[in-house]
Amino acid sequence: MKLIRPLPGIIDFNMLLSSICKIKPHPPFSTVISLYRQLLFLGLRPNDYSLTILANCYCRLGNVHFGLSLLAFTFKLGYQPDVVTFTTLINGFIHSNQFEKAVRLLDKIVKLGLQPTLVTYGSMFKGLCRSGDNAGALKLLRNMESYGHFMPNVVIYNTIIDSLCKDQLLPQALHLFKEMKVKGISPNVVTYTTLIRGMFTLGQLKEAQEMLTEMLRNNITPTTETYSMLIDMYCKDGKVGEARDIFVHMIERGFVPNIITYNALLDGYCLRGEMDEARKLMNLMVENGCKPNVVTYSSLINGYCKSKRIDRALDALCKDNQLKLAHQFFKEMEAHGLKPDVITWNSLLDGMCRNAQIDKAVATVKEMESTGMVPNTITYSILMDGFCEANRLREALDIFSFLTTKGLLDVRAYNIMIKGFCKEGLLAKADELLKNMEDNGCFPDECTFNTIIRGFIDGKDISRALELVRLMRIKEFAADNHTISSFVGLLTDPNIDDADKDLLKKFLEN
Repeated sequence: MKLIRPLPGIIDFNMLLSSICKIKPHPPFSTVISLYRQLLFLGLRPNDYSLTILANCYCRLGNVHFGLSLLAFTFKLGYQPDVVTFTTLINGFIHSNQFEKAVRLLDKIVKLGLQPTLVTYGSMFKGLCRSGDNAGALKLLRNMESYGHFMPNVVIYNTIIDSLCKDQLLPQALHLFKEMKVKGISPNVVTYTTLIRGMFTLGQLKEAQEMLTEMLRNNITPTTETYSMLIDMYCKDGKVGEARDIFVHMIERGFVPNIITYNALLDGYCLRGEMDEARKLMNLMVENGCKPNVVTYSSLINGYCKSKRIDRALDALCKDNQLKLAHQFFKEMEAHGLKPDVITWNSLLDGMCRNAQIDKAVATVKEMESTGMVPNTITYSILMDGFCEANRLREALDIFSFLTTKGLLDVRAYNIMIKGFCKEGLLAKADELLKNMEDNGCFPDECTFNTIIRGFIDGKDISRALELVRLMRIKEFAADNHTISSFVGLLTDPNIDDADKDLLKKFLEN
């Protein structure tokens, strides 16, 4: 265009620059700024719209101060910035998390007699709530009402209510909920869903159910998302029967469950060990055209492993190298275009090791590697624990040494090895490993102390056990139930002095 003679006017160039700014997915804002400079060099005088476009480019690039400096240039050219220009700058401050400056600029707009748009307010509320400034959002809500430009709408109320619920400020959220109804602003499905989620998060199941009842009474139809959320929350609270009732209810009302709905209920069954129901549900979802995903299969693997039904499910891999059920599950995943991830493999390995099938677990790791999946630290920790439980300490040590050379040791690996040494009565080795942990930048945790203290108590080295108990007390770690049981036995030991018994009693009192 700049080669055309006579040169097109600024309005034509504005249309071009504005169109360039709308290129998706990555608008070339730097290009627009460069073109603008060329226009100045050609002698074209920008108008107020040109400067607004330029300010938007600077703001979107994170250079709000450059955008702000254009205000002075706008006045110098004899133009009065309008609400669009100011809104552009406000959005710039919001995107760069400078919310106080955004609020001050909004106040300045009002004092200049300009009327902010509903879009301006919406951006402000989203920004403040996204940053967790609930107090600022509530203050802006009151200012908006006092300015009288617009009445807050349901979207603005929903934004603030959602932020309050996420910060577990449910009383304030409910106060706004009542306020909007008094002002004639009707809550919608988003409002109710947000509040129901907030109530569930705080364990207020009865109140959440009452809110759902009110929602239905007001003829507000829940969405599939609402039902999925309710099912997930009931399942996480152990109320799988209620979750099942909601699942049936949503289907009766004509809603089609999606993958999130099915996975939520299926995970609930798996957590309770109701694997037959979980499998039936998976068959139902396939029949209804909903393809299982990695989350689905991971829940099933966890469920089968926890219920120790390895022979009935995935861990047929552990039986005579047949791999029938395990391969069936993995083939089903592959048929749906899914590849088992390292978490899925680890769940299977953990189940094998817990069921004393360590050799087949090792074979599974080899199969896992043959598929191109790289074992992680958790994989090796599971194998280490399996070898220790099988009294095959040498093989566990080999893995521990391998992790050491790779720099992959974590507190879990140390804890497993300490437990293995204690189980074999090698207390000096366990103690040495404990002392080496911090030197290697890995700090013992509560599990470390509980494990080694029980080891020394079982090995009749009460003196060292009590030294570790005192250190455990200093670090403010708690004794678990197994350690507490060991402490109870020590209270009747005549060889332990009163001071040490008092120390043990403090753990019992806690």
